[in-house]
Amino acid sequence: MIVLGIDPGTATTGYGVVEYQAGKEKLIKYGTITTPAAMGMADRLVAINQQLSDLIREVKPDAAAVEQLFFHKNTKTVITVAQGRGVALMTAAGAGIAVSEYTPLQIKQSVVGYGKADKKQVQVMVQKILAMRELPRPDDAADALAVAICHIHSCRLGAIYKS
Repeated sequence: MIVLGIDPGTATTGYGVVEYQAGKEKLIKYGTITTPAAMGMADRLVAINQQLSDLIREVKPDAAAVEQLFFHKNTKTVITVAQGRGVALMTAAGAGIAVSEYTPLQIKQSVVGYGKADKKQVQVMVQKILAMRELPRPDDAADALAVAICHIHSCRLGAIYKS
């Protein structure tokens, strides 16, 4: 199973592609999609859609997992992140990929074992799980890898409970 994890945003959208095979997670690819602040919002959303579509065609994921929004004091930030999140959901679903959503708490619990883990703890565990030589950077890409790992763990647990 190949999973595309997405940490949505409009300035920066993180992505991480992880394969689960023979009981082991394997890193395929990770990075960020960035859009310039001077670009209009509609154009930024189109750029995110186009780049995610290209990524989906390239890696052919079986599933996509997107981080859900968490409460934030800055309403403007929440709105722009929500717009990027909507594009991520639409792009994956439009490509015929099953989409799952996870809260930051679920992701941290799945990857680190502690729902209030900090970003560094998440990066270290992603590095260990995927046998990476260096910490995954930037944070957006590391978070996207964590989302993909969370989905894999969720699917594994679901399979156990269905047995």
